[in-house]
Amino acid sequence: MPKRPATVRARGLGAELRELRNKTGLSTQKVAQQLGWSASTLNRIENGGRAITSEDVSALLVLYEITGQERERLLELAREADQPGWWERASSALPPRLTALIGFESEAIRITDVSLALVPGLLQIPEYTRALLTGFGAPKSELETLVVARLGRQALLSKPNPPEFLAILDEAVLRRPIGGRHVMAAQLRHIITASQRSNVTVQVIPLDRGEHAGLNGSYLLLEFSKARTLVHLEHRRSGIFVDEPDDVDPFREITETLRGTALDPAQSTAFITSIAHEYER
Repeated sequence: MPKRPATVRARGLGAELRELRNKTGLSTQKVAQQLGWSASTLNRIENGGRAITSEDVSALLVLYEITGQERERLLELAREADQPGWWERASSALPPRLTALIGFESEAIRITDVSLALVPGLLQIPEYTRALLTGFGAPKSELETLVVARLGRQALLSKPNPPEFLAILDEAVLRRPIGGRHVMAAQLRHIITASQRSNVTVQVIPLDRGEHAGLNGSYLLLEFSKARTLVHLEHRRSGIFVDEPDDVDPFREITETLRGTALDPAQSTAFITSIAHEYER
């Protein structure tokens, strides 16, 4: 699994190179043999698990007989693959698992956040984030850096051609007064405002729906135009990424089930508004 954010772009490039190889009918062994590589090296390149240079890409494109604008486009992708994102340049204080997540989010075309306990990071206001991290025991010296990083993540929802974002929230998320009543009122109003974006959908599962498929745990589903879909599972001091189709498919199925269990977007907005009013009284 890629560890550095640079490999986020490499996953997409690797997927395109794999498609081109398949179209030529060449096996990984055949291509590797012609280039003097090992088959495992080529596999890692195609899976985005190994850095790739523009020279490597150029050699592959010769074998695949790719020329003209398509060749230049892929070479440009290779040149960009090792360029650090803002999350790498901003601070070395960010843990590697967070920089990896930010990188994957920046390249996703669809993001689904199923949350049982907390407002998703992409929808949090600074006061909520600050209170939450304080409750987690984050060192004071790192607190503001982490708050700024979370706000930086949210910019992707308003960038040109933003990803589709679906948040499925258990009602418990809305009822837990992180930061107190005033912070929660502002936080819920922010969720309502964000849900008015054409690329953002928020659905709530009321507590009176009882048991549902999401109670096994929160998760983040990230889909890409070329690379394989990722599932991010976060634990107290670590997070893992899963991308094997057999492991990812159940999360797709659960998501569809939860969408049917939850209130629809309009009903969810009305429901969140009613809880916001409760906090504002």
